[in-house]
Amino acid sequence: MKALDEFLRVIQVEKNFSVHTVKEYERDIMQFIEFLNLEGIEDFKEVEYLHARLFVTKLYEEKMSRATISRKISSIRTFFRFLNRDYGMDASPFLSLYHPKKEKLLPHFFYEDELAQLFEANKGEDLKSIRNMAILELLYATGIRVSECVAIELDDIDFHYSILRVMGKGRKERIVPFGQYAHDALLKYVNEARPILMKNKKHNRLFVNLRGGELTDDGVRYILNEMIQKASMHTKIYPHMLRHTFATHLLNNGADLRSVQEMLGHANLSSTQIYTHVTKEHLRSTYMKAHPRA
Repeated sequence: MKALDEFLRVIQVEKNFSVHTVKEYERDIMQFIEFLNLEGIEDFKEVEYLHARLFVTKLYEEKMSRATISRKISSIRTFFRFLNRDYGMDASPFLSLYHPKKEKLLPHFFYEDELAQLFEANKGEDLKSIRNMAILELLYATGIRVSECVAIELDDIDFHYSILRVMGKGRKERIVPFGQYAHDALLKYVNEARPILMKNKKHNRLFVNLRGGELTDDGVRYILNEMIQKASMHTKIYPHMLRHTFATHLLNNGADLRSVQEMLGHANLSSTQIYTHVTKEHLRSTYMKAHPRA
């Protein structure tokens, strides 16, 4: 479908959305298109508010979470705004649609002893282990998004000052520091592993797959899950969990909220404040376990 293909190109190229986010948008919109086909609607011009309401009702009937439904409404609403802007179609069917209130779920993160177990289990001197350790160290040291991680180029790292240039959402550039562990792991990877993994490939991306090609978002997710299995940890892992861990550990150890906001690349402080709830819950849990009369 021409309009959908154009929309996906716009959000990836112009809006700088990650590959993972673009796939989510595509899945959400395709699900709505399938619903319209069942309703006998073959043209977006025929879509009315009633169809939008029926679609959301169907999602509730399928027992989807409020967060998932809210995301789907947002995806389709953005698509209809694009149709309005580029094709002159009515964007109203989804504009006044109610966004279900999201459940207040605290971000999942690793405790420091869990993270130590993950690092310890994945030490190694083979090329794959050196690369994987560099990825893990960098994600935890900087709290960068997986899309930002795979986009890093060699020129973005300053080993002298231990800082990293990151291109975030909306093509906003920020500078993030990293510590000695990440510094050593990255230097070892760049000097010892990457040149061999590159083989005959020629590109400037920092992280590469075992064939020398550019590493993808899904590739990082696969690597992290392999590392979790190797550590025999009975938990799920995803790149954003390391971002949550980065922010939580900084705040637990006295970092101020504004600094954490800047390092995470959050446009609004409210996005960072969720981690204060995590640290409060952590403090409460510690108190309840440790105080004799809790």
